Amino acid sequence: MTDTATNVELLPSDWREQVLQLAEEKDAVILAHNYQLPEIQDIAHHTGDSLGLSRVAAEVEASKIVFCGVHFMAESAKILSMDKTVLIPDERAGCSLAETITADQLRAWKAEHPGAVVVSYVNTTAAVKAETDICCTSSNAVDVVNSIPADTPVLFGPDQFLGAHVQRITGRENMHIWMGECHVHAGINGADLKERVEAEPDAELFVHPECGCATSALYLVGAGVVPEERTKILSTGGMITAARETTASKVLVATETGMIHQLQKAAPHVEFEAVNRAAVCKYMKMITPAKLLNCLRTLTDEVTVDPDIADQARMSVERMIAIGTTSPTAE
Repeated sequence: MTDTATNVELLPSDWREQVLQLAEEKDAVILAHNYQLPEIQDIAHHTGDSLGLSRVAAEVEASKIVFCGVHFMAESAKILSMDKTVLIPDERAGCSLAETITADQLRAWKAEHPGAVVVSYVNTTAAVKAETDICCTSSNAVDVVNSIPADTPVLFGPDQFLGAHVQRITGRENMHIWMGECHVHAGINGADLKERVEAEPDAELFVHPECGCATSALYLVGAGVVPEERTKILSTGGMITAARETTASKVLVATETGMIHQLQKAAPHVEFEAVNRAAVCKYMKMITPAKLLNCLRTLTDEVTVDPDIADQARMSVERMIAIGTTSPTAE
């Protein structure tokens, strides 16, 4: 698949046909995250957020799952479908947010706050989920935290911006927030947002709560720079819903740029532009058509999770689902 002399991936012209044929022959279903390359999103059997895709993985009849995303997402799919073979086209595709907290660090944090309930974003490793009481997505994090008795301390991690958003909405004072971040979302800052909003006064604004500019967006609303009705703090699934409903001709989007492809498909008549065009996750883009084709040919790289860790991690995900049904694209 790779020309080692030039280190350039070689891709046959009929790669799409080969991928789909191999998927059928190998009894595999292809899942792609919203931040993947457009070519990967378009060939996948299902496209969505990490948790929604993991739930699809658990429900489909195929014996093999090819997860086009980052490693913790493939782990989540394995946790919910231990009887299936889960593959990722490049096992090196990591996540800067998931790597901001380890299971050992979480255990130490819990020891400092006995009796606290741990709420972890799904963007975490299986080992961290195993130390978690309840997982959450960005769309249901407020509901998850509100489900915990008001007098019970909450340890929320690892994303500090999502945590700040939840604390702002809930008004909860006994909430401790881990200071982690996604390097891509953190890089979408308030200065970028203010400049783009002022340059596009008629555009709507979609902001993912992981972004470093989420607080700035609310400040701009308060300052009257942008009307409240045109500023929406949304999960990726919420963005797709809002895209279908918007009457605006242009929408500025503050999240990883791969999301633009799905938004444009949802509302072809609307112009979507990234607040920061440099907000590109290099790990998400590690999954290429050539690697997907090779994955299906060789059935590598396989993702495994220790059964004991998977059992504990599954409990934290199931508790989240029991609080309220998340949408298929709820991240």
